[in-house]
Amino acid sequence: MATVNFLYRSTKLKAPLTLRLLYRHNDTDHVFSSKVKYEVEKDYWKKHFKNTKDAQLKKQQLEVNTELQNIENHILGAFKETDINDISKEWLTHQVHLYYNPSTEHNFSEYTIDVIQQIINEAPTRENGKGGIGLGTCRINAYKRLKELFNEFQGKRKIKIKELNSNKFNEIKTWLLETKNYSSTYSTKKLSDLKGICKYAKGKGIDVAIDLDSIKTKQASAYDDDMDVIALTAQEIEKIENTELTSKALINARKWLILGCYTGQRGQALTTRITEENFKPYGEDLIIKIIQKKGNIPINIPVLPKVREIFENGLPYTVSIQKLNKHYKEIGEKAGIDDMIMGRIQEKGRRGVKKLRPKYKYLSTHVGRRTFASLHYGEMPTPLIMKVTGHKKESTFLNYINQAEDTHIGAFLEYYKTKGLKERKEPKLTVIKEAN
Repeated sequence: MATVNFLYRSTKLKAPLTLRLLYRHNDTDHVFSSKVKYEVEKDYWKKHFKNTKDAQLKKQQLEVNTELQNIENHILGAFKETDINDISKEWLTHQVHLYYNPSTEHNFSEYTIDVIQQIINEAPTRENGKGGIGLGTCRINAYKRLKELFNEFQGKRKIKIKELNSNKFNEIKTWLLETKNYSSTYSTKKLSDLKGICKYAKGKGIDVAIDLDSIKTKQASAYDDDMDVIALTAQEIEKIENTELTSKALINARKWLILGCYTGQRGQALTTRITEENFKPYGEDLIIKIIQKKGNIPINIPVLPKVREIFENGLPYTVSIQKLNKHYKEIGEKAGIDDMIMGRIQEKGRRGVKKLRPKYKYLSTHVGRRTFASLHYGEMPTPLIMKVTGHKKESTFLNYINQAEDTHIGAFLEYYKTKGLKERKEPKLTVIKEAN
């Protein structure tokens, strides 16, 4: 429980009061102080807490108490909404600043952390990339993660929006890549989000760095040419199906893995939407009707034989994505999915460490979607596969499964076959001998 009190700490006859915040955490007492702008006279303060019948003094006490109570309510309210580990002298000073400079529609805080929080607060009413209203959960989480990272980067000194110039962006970039060991893709995305924060602030009348527009934060492709696409082959799926498992949790997780590979759905879409009520009749067959969370796309998934078999024998019970990821790796190891392949995973606190590892170490809930796409690519028209995976562009889909765009190949080969150009003789070259 935190408390606030006010002290007169000055040799002057009239001075601002000092606010003191006191609280206990982990059996340790903490005390932080900060000046407020409210001034009182030294002689008055000596009589402020005394009972009096003096009407003039009582009136002044009421006025002072009203203002100090407003300040106290502001500080304690902010205290309740803040992670206890983020409380510091700098935090207290910042909250006092916000009391006198509240964020309103026409008067936003100039501190980067506050602007990020403002966007998070506005998430339900912000226009999204689809032209609708309201940011999705993933986008909100991205801003929350940006806030956490920026808070870690800035430390105790609060960085203002206008301080985010090209030099500061380069400093943050180096910190993300070298100190945090994040991939270039992830780091560039966070920098892009941060520049978006600055543009938002500029639109609200907050001063920004004069070179903001010249800062380049082009998002790196999430599908680099050398990206290692982790997908299971039909033979590996068969090995997983035939592996003897005794653990109820692993048997349940295997069902989810097979469902993922033959429905093309990821993570939460798999575990929360592949449910009995979403299976619908389609003539003599079945389909699964869902709304894909990413992109809010309606999807009709054909119920393939392996999916129907699981459905008729009982769908798996719901389990967290974290546990599924762990179970998938254990299942893969037991099934001997151990070919050495290149990939990125977090290792000893380092994000995106790329090296050769046994394939089972990369198995996660996302592997099902890529497996579905890879298994059917080349066997069925790509647009039909995309209707299940939810991809809108063929180029994006091909990058997703690490396939080059190859529609031109057939045209060239067919041209040479039909025109007989393969048998055309090359023209003879005339060799001119140099005279002696």
